[in-house]
Parts: sequence; C-alpha cells; structure tokens
Amino acid sequence: MIRSAFASLALGSFVLCGPALAQDKPAKPSQATIEAYVKSTFGKAPAEWQARITPDESLAACNVHRNQVSSADAEAITKRELARVSYPADGKFLGNWKEGYKVANNGRGGQFSDPPDTIAGGNCFACHQLDPKELSYGTLGPSLAAYGKDRKYDAEAIKDAYTKIYNSQAVVPCSNMPRFGTNKVLSEQQIKDVMAYLFDPESPVNK
Repeated sequence: MIRSAFASLALGSFVLCGPALAQDKPAKPSQATIEAYVKSTFGKAPAEWQARITPDESLAACNVHRNQVSSADAEAITKRELARVSYPADGKFLGNWKEGYKVANNGRGGQFSDPPDTIAGGNCFACHQLDPKELSYGTLGPSLAAYGKDRKYDAEAIKDAYTKIYNSQAVVPCSNMPRFGTNKVLSEQQIKDVMAYLFDPESPVNK
C-alpha cells in the first residue's frame, strides 16, 4: 500500500511538472529580432561599419534558413559568389610561406577599435590545424596538415584553394569561413602567402 501511494505521488508530480516544463521552453527569436539586436550592439561604431552589418544577398539567405538553404538557393549563392572572386593578374597563386605563417597566426584586425594602420591577419589557427607540430589550434574546420603534399601540389587544387580562401561561399554555400578576399579582410599578397604556407613543399605544413 505504501509503495502504491509513493507511485501515485510520483506520477502526480510528473503530470503536474510536465506541462510546466514544456511551457517554460523559450521560443526561438525571429530573424528580425536577431538583426535588430546585432544592429544595436554596433550603435557606437563609425558610419562605414554600420553598413557592413547589413547582410548581403547570400548572407541574408543563409541567415533566414539557418544555413540550411535549398539546392536552388545553394546554386544561386555559389554562382553569385564565384563571380566576386578576383584571381591574381600575374597568374601566380603562391607567395612566401614564411609570411603566410605570420598571416595564419595573426588574429589582429577587423575591429572598429583597431588603429587605422592595423594589419589584419587570417587567424587560421583558430579553426584549423596547419603545421602538424603546432600544439595549439582550433577544430571548427578540418585539419590542413600536409595539405599541399596530399594533393600532390596539383595546379587545379591550388586554384580551388585560392577560391575557397578568397570567397568560401563560392565553394560551400553558407560556409562558416570568412570571405577573406571579397570582404577585403586580407590583401591579394596575404592570400598568396597563406597559399604558399599550404602548398610550398618547404612549408612546415607539408613536412
């Protein structure tokens, strides 16, 4: 009898608590609410920065669909973003790998509080392993260790990598990777140097 009473009490508590827990679950904010909040956080930013927080057509599509766009939208994004990629006029994709390491390891720049002469970096180690001997790196993106070596330093693979760094959405719609060239985060020379860090046989990435 005592066991039955406890069972009834437990069941009654579950019935009482169940709906309350369901009602307490917060609703997802609308896209308009999210955009209004983001805009409010940039209230003290210079005027040119205010325009930068307005998503372009590709980013807007990714935001609305939480990066789960339809195949038609994905095709439209890659086509639109590929048209924004500017390849080196001299046809050379590789710079200096030692300078490329500096760019990959530099997380400065890109903040409105930075001095005007701040040189921005790619902060690549925040998301990727590159030099296999490096102890500190992020795992949001795949490992890039032996990147050039694994691709046999193929010319087409080099061009594809340049495209991805310059504008990631030209390759992967709604990619988490910044559009370094299109958004002028890195200069053409900086991208070439990062490319050399990935593809030069003498780079520690390929050792």
